[in-house]
Amino acid sequence: MTSETAQRDYGLTGRDAKLAEEHGLANAQWYASPIPRQRLKELMQRRNGPAVRDTLLWFGLLGLTGWLGYLTWGTWWTVLPFAAYGVLYGSVSDSRWHECGHRTAFKTVWLNDVVYEIASFMVLRESIPWRWSHTRHHTDTIIVGRDPEIAAPRPPDLAGIAMAFFSLKGGPIHFAKMGRHSLGRLTPDEATYIPATEHAKVFWIARLYLLIYAAVIAWAIALRSFLPLMYVGLPSFYGAWLMVIYGLTQHAGLAEDVLDHRLNCRTVYMNRINRYLYWEMNYHIEHHMFPTVPYHALGKLHEELKADMPKPYRSIRDAYREIIPALVKQAKDPSFYVKRELPPAARAATSP
Repeated sequence: MTSETAQRDYGLTGRDAKLAEEHGLANAQWYASPIPRQRLKELMQRRNGPAVRDTLLWFGLLGLTGWLGYLTWGTWWTVLPFAAYGVLYGSVSDSRWHECGHRTAFKTVWLNDVVYEIASFMVLRESIPWRWSHTRHHTDTIIVGRDPEIAAPRPPDLAGIAMAFFSLKGGPIHFAKMGRHSLGRLTPDEATYIPATEHAKVFWIARLYLLIYAAVIAWAIALRSFLPLMYVGLPSFYGAWLMVIYGLTQHAGLAEDVLDHRLNCRTVYMNRINRYLYWEMNYHIEHHMFPTVPYHALGKLHEELKADMPKPYRSIRDAYREIIPALVKQAKDPSFYVKRELPPAARAATSP
């Protein structure tokens, strides 16, 4: 382990941010697998139907599990419906936040924006900062000093990852940032990617979020019951675990500072239930390579690009057979990373 590797600066205003620019890694040209233009245009077509169906089902499941939680409140049976409600609220909202943030889920823009705002609140992400954070994530994916969404820096914070299963680390950070935003202040890192024209929106939305939380807490106090908090606020904590399980499959343990998504993203085969809950984000290489393709077409895009891609992981379990040992090794040796193998016929990306 070299001291240089151990001391990498993942902040967006430090040494590695400057190095990324000097090395041509910032706002760089990324490799894209070959696909006929006409076929890509077909896959990029946006439709309201799939997302309307999937969103109504999601809201319906939230309503059903929430109602069952209410009926069983005060008994041990309430654990079951609220466990399901928490996952639907605190984990499933992540993929809805993600796809609607790209404005690809629905054809109608305002539908994307409405679901995005709701899901942002559920998943403890302020809508404006995270829209621009995610834009940077796609522009500079896992480029150290540029990407604000590197979930497992080297060496990884294993305790922090464990705490993330119940938002015990990220949750307090979120509320601290929200408080700062409500006072009209940004962090230095946020100032690097949120345009000045958006700052006022950041501040007002933070105040709105805090007002909602204050209203729910006041309701709970008035009822002398935790029940209102079981519907709003607490599920972002007790229901966050599945989001972490899905999320770590995306990039954890893979290469940094490469301009080829095949080397720093994973595509993981999942069953139909997981693909619904995750809105097909298991096709993560394909999504990063062509982010304008809607979630419901990513399976078809995967078939088009398969010959130029590394071997997909057979399941979530298969992916974690690689991720867990990789994170443990990186905790001891931050220079370690998983080297993805491309098929012999695959094209190689050119260096910057």
